[in-house]
Amino acid sequence: MKRIGLAALIASTIGPVQSILGWVISGALWPGYDPIRKTISDLAADDSPVQAIQTSFFFLGATLTVIGAISARTLALPGRITLLLAGLATYALAIFTTPSQTGHSDAHRIAASISFVLMSAWPLLSMRFDRRYPWVVRPAAAIGATLGLTVISIWFLMTWLDPNTAVVGLSERVIVTAQVLWLSFTVWTCWLIERDAETNARA
Repeated sequence: MKRIGLAALIASTIGPVQSILGWVISGALWPGYDPIRKTISDLAADDSPVQAIQTSFFFLGATLTVIGAISARTLALPGRITLLLAGLATYALAIFTTPSQTGHSDAHRIAASISFVLMSAWPLLSMRFDRRYPWVVRPAAAIGATLGLTVISIWFLMTWLDPNTAVVGLSERVIVTAQVLWLSFTVWTCWLIERDAETNARA
C-alpha cells in the first residue's frame, strides 16, 4: 500500500496558512480594498499596488499543490494528476493577470476556472476502493467531499460571473479555504492513520 510522503505532509501544512496569509497581508497593505466585494485576483491585477505580493503567494500555493501531487502517494493516481494540473493552472492564473480592477482577462478566467474545477474534483479521482486505505480516501468521504466542494464552487462561479454581485470576494475565499483545508485534512488524516498502522504492525 502506498503512503503519504513527508514532502506532502509539509506542503499540506503550509498550504492553508500561506493561502489565507496571502490575501490577508495583501489586502491589509491596500487601503480601501474590500475583501467581501473584491476578488483575490484583484490583489494581483496589473493596477494593484500589492500585485507582487499576492502573485508570489499564488506561485507558492501552486508549488505546494504540485509537491502534494507528487508526494501524496496514498491518493489514487488520477487524483494526483488532477492536483498536478490544478497547480499548473494556478501558475497560469498568476502569469495571465487581470489587467485592471474594472477589466478582465479571458486567459486568467479560464485558468482560474480550471483550477477551481480541478481542486473540487480531486477527492473523487483520488478514491481508493481497497479497505486497507484510510477512510478519508474511501468512496463515502471522497464522493461527499467532491459534492460539497462542487456546490461551493458553483456558488462562487455564479457570483464571479454576475457583475451586480456584492459578495464575490467572500464566495471566493470560502471555496479557496474549503479546497485547501480539505486537501490538508486528507493528507494529515492519511499520514496519521498510516503511522499508527505501521506502529501497531511493529508491536
